[in-house]
Amino acid sequence: MKKILVPTDFSDQAENALKVAAQLARKFDSEIYLLHMLELPLQLIDPVQGSNAHNLPESIFFMKLAHQRFSKLMAKPYLKDLKVKETVLFHQAFDGIKEVSEERQCDLIVMGSHGASGFKEMFIGSNTEKVVRSSTIPVLVIKKDQPEFNIKDFVFATDANEANRHTLKHADEIAKKLSANLHLLFINTPNNFITSTEAYEMLERFITGSQVDGDKIKLHVYSDTSVEKGILNFARNLDAGLIGISTHGRKGIAHFFNGSISEDLVNHANRPVVTFRI
Repeated sequence: MKKILVPTDFSDQAENALKVAAQLARKFDSEIYLLHMLELPLQLIDPVQGSNAHNLPESIFFMKLAHQRFSKLMAKPYLKDLKVKETVLFHQAFDGIKEVSEERQCDLIVMGSHGASGFKEMFIGSNTEKVVRSSTIPVLVIKKDQPEFNIKDFVFATDANEANRHTLKHADEIAKKLSANLHLLFINTPNNFITSTEAYEMLERFITGSQVDGDKIKLHVYSDTSVEKGILNFARNLDAGLIGISTHGRKGIAHFFNGSISEDLVNHANRPVVTFRI
């Protein structure tokens, strides 16, 4: 966690993410790259005249406004004495985030989410979901203010597919960094039911060969009507501070969910979520 990228639109949600990034940076002596994307309407750029977005009066105005907002943000007490580098780019938001994370060789992206409710909805249709889908590094999604980001229990939900066991190593690394207990969770559902014995055997095989210390990982099999509901209910019962899941680049986060989320799952997923690319 030496380099942490924090995209911001100066919203409350983005500041919630920055506060968490600041806590991590202070703990691990990290650099924060604070990024704001300016997405100008295409009609402001005249392709015939070859206008440069950076030289347009509108772009200059928005650039100055962004720097004013950065100045106010940098004066916040929680950023005092931290290494923060601000960047303003003209770009599509999620493309720019991916580009900067690769150029700066960042280790983690911390983002706020505007998602209103539910677990899946917190990503779908947003720039956050697009970043989750395209990012090759872990993405930590923060939905509400976290005055103290001290994680005691970290739930990593998995389908125990051995081809994806490298994600367990990432989860284990983050758990160690945060000094958190790692809970490996398999959700048993009526549509894909297996016995508890079979599920625990799958989890054991998943750990084997993953280069992590299995003795320090707590295994759980939890039954519920759907995977997503099971994750939320288990995390709530445990009062977990962080939920981890894996995502396919081409499918985004949706591969993890079978079927739609029912109305009764409009159950706020206010816990932080970290995603790992498969």
